[in-house]
Parts: sequence; structure tokens; C-alpha cells
Amino acid sequence: MLETSARLLRLLSLLQSRTDWTGAELAGRLQVGLRTVRRDIDRLRELGYPVDATPGVAGGYRLGPGAALPPLLLDDEEAVAVAISLRTAATGSVAGLEEGALRALAKLRQVLPSRLRHRVSAFQAATVPLAGAAAPAVGADLLADLAAACRDRRRQRLRYRGRDGVTEREVEPHRLVHTPWRWYLLAWDTGKDDWRTFRVDRIEGPLSLPGARFTPRPLPQDDVAAYVSRSITSAPYRYQARILFHAPLAAVAPRTSPGAGRLESVDAHTCLFLAGSDSLDDLAVYVATKGFDFEVLEPPELVPVLRALSDRLSRAAGPEER
Repeated sequence: MLETSARLLRLLSLLQSRTDWTGAELAGRLQVGLRTVRRDIDRLRELGYPVDATPGVAGGYRLGPGAALPPLLLDDEEAVAVAISLRTAATGSVAGLEEGALRALAKLRQVLPSRLRHRVSAFQAATVPLAGAAAPAVGADLLADLAAACRDRRRQRLRYRGRDGVTEREVEPHRLVHTPWRWYLLAWDTGKDDWRTFRVDRIEGPLSLPGARFTPRPLPQDDVAAYVSRSITSAPYRYQARILFHAPLAAVAPRTSPGAGRLESVDAHTCLFLAGSDSLDDLAVYVATKGFDFEVLEPPELVPVLRALSDRLSRAAGPEER
């Protein structure tokens, strides 16, 4: 049986690991009786931890929100994962997180045992962020407000910068979806009477106060991520491409990006690539560099662009050596 102090730490760790516990479950994990569990819960409350209890046969315990953030108990893998995530967040696509992430990382490193501190320091010393094309960052407050509107099912009025300039849009927010570089909001547009995907970096903040509650509508399809992927890779663009790759989907998928287009399996030897672009040259280069034979099903305007690209590459390669 654990000593009292060690048992309290174990009890606190269990309460933090999931939302609800029955008294019997806690007693079994701690290998003590129900009366001891109740006494230990009272000790945690005396130390300032808000533990809520529900009486009855189906009752139990949960760690409630408090006035101050209680210390978290992390095992080795969790501590390293949090440290690496904080370091990554400092160079991510959400504006305003850099300073807070670095402060939290500094605090975490101070309390890490030596064996873990060395692992985190090695990761930090060995990694360098590669600067590329700057992706538009979004504010953490804006993301939090949109997430709250999705959770609470409240209508929201947006000022959105689209192709026609800034417009007012009243929406019923459903989900936030993100790629490594951009954030999107899937919402029902009451003015368009249809589902729409909004780039969050084009939403002008701060948001207005949340509006009336709404009843969730049937989703356009079961897979929200797939729907948003189709929306952002095809719908907004001038040219809609259908490319038949003479290779199985499993071979082509690692060489494409969900943000560039979507793949559909045709059979064991071929797959269909669906994408949109405002530039035929960009489409030609993208599909030509995948490393597989392919056919252009749509648009027909892409074929002469590919021929011109082929001639240009042949000239660049120079005459064939005999």
C-alpha cells in the first residue's frame, strides 16, 4: 500500500487523466478501501484542489475547475511530448503563442529531472526551423472565439475578405479544420443557404458578440476533413483538373498533399487526382513531377501546356550524348 503522500499524488494523477471516476474504480487503482478514498479526497480539497462529488450508486468524483491552475502530474513520455509541442508552437501558424509557449517551456525545463532535461535540450539544439513562404498567421483569440461558437452552437456574424472584398456573413459555425499552414472554418452560411468553408486568416477580428443558438444541420458528408479538403482544393479555382495516375493510390499519396488536391482509388493499378488551380502552368508542373505516368481527363486546356513544358525541358536537357 502506498504511503499517504504518495497515494495523494497518485490520486491526483488519476483525477487528471480522465473526467469521471467512481469511488470503486479509485479504490481499486490505489488498492485501498472506499473510506480511505473519501478521506484522501477531503485532503485534496484542503490543499485547494476542487474535487466534485456526485452521490449515489452511479456517482463518482471529478476534478473541477478552480481559481488557480493546479500542478499537472506528467510521466516521462508526456513531459517530453509537452516540451516538444511547446517548442513547435513557438514557430507555428497561430499568432501570439510564441511568447507564452517559450515562457511555459522555460518553466517546464526548470522542474524536469536531469534525464528528461537532456532529451529536451538535445531536441532544441538539433532542430532549426526552415523558413519558407510566410503563411498567414491567425490570432489565438480569434481561434478560441470561433471554437467557442462551434461548441456553444451560436450564430456568428463575420467580416470576411473574399474575392469581392469585405462582406458581412452570418454563419452557424460547425468545425475548425487545419492544415500545417492554414486554418479553415466549416459553417452554414445563412445568406447563401448552404455550407461554406472560410479561411480563418481572412476573417477580420475581433468577432461580434455571439448570436442566437441554432440547431445543428445535417453535415454535407460524414467526413468533415474530406469535405473541407474538396472545398479548398477545387471549388475556388478557375480550372478543375481530373488526372488519372497509372499507379495505385498507396504509391501516389505520399507524393501529394491534402492541401493540393484529393486522391480517389480507381482500381488496384490506377487512381484519380482531383485538384483546382488558377494556373495551368502550376497544374502541369505539379502532376508532371510526381514520378508516375498519367492521363489528363480534364481540362483539355492542360494538354498543350504539358506539351510546351515537355519541349522546354527537352531543350534545357540539351542534345542527347551519342
